[in-house]
Amino acid sequence: MAGHSKWANIQHRKGKQDKLRSKMFSKLAKEITVAAKMGDPDPDKNPRLRLAVKASKAVSMPKDVIERAIKKSLGGDAADYTEIRYEGYGANGIAIIVEAMTDNLNRTASNVRSYFTKCGGNLGQTGSVAHSFDRVGEISYPASAGDADTVMMAALEAGADDVESDEEGHWIYCPVEALSEVSEALEKALGESTESKLIWKPQSRTEVDLDTAQKLMRLIDMLEEDDDVQTVTHNFDMSDEVAAQLG
Repeated sequence: MAGHSKWANIQHRKGKQDKLRSKMFSKLAKEITVAAKMGDPDPDKNPRLRLAVKASKAVSMPKDVIERAIKKSLGGDAADYTEIRYEGYGANGIAIIVEAMTDNLNRTASNVRSYFTKCGGNLGQTGSVAHSFDRVGEISYPASAGDADTVMMAALEAGADDVESDEEGHWIYCPVEALSEVSEALEKALGESTESKLIWKPQSRTEVDLDTAQKLMRLIDMLEEDDDVQTVTHNFDMSDEVAAQLG
């Protein structure tokens, strides 16, 4: 069983996250619209849309907002978005992957580059840091789903590759192409998951000191506040002491 990075999943910036709730809804709605536009507007027939809807429900997005986002994909007024990935290094060479969805590539590239520069990092070429991550499916369950051994057995039987568990919950990993199948098998064994999604999983993590953490968190905040940015993934960790000092 691999060691799970507790801090990576339990953000200490709760107040900050609450303020970003409406922005999170906006980004999820964009993903729903794009997923529905690119495939079938029926989540049961569109795996990407199904994942987007599940992610939205996991953060309590109202049902009418989800339905409105799907209906928007059917109209001619839905914007044409391009999906693009940026890779770069934050303070002390920490690897960062930024996934964006934009209707203006020049604007987004300029903004992302400026965020890295302002926070002591630099934007690299596509592929410059992706080799430090694995592209996998991640299925999350609360601790109440069962003990580590029970979840591990259920995950392996469902076709998963690995499980990380701690007192907060369980994170099950599987190949990208098997996410839907493994998720459905686990639902029969453990009940409905908290979330199912595709992620960039760091092959290893680097613990950082307070000064580096402050610079990295400033960069992540700037990126997450950008309307074009969908996800930000990094490979750093911090001690409970450093996290406490960040407030």
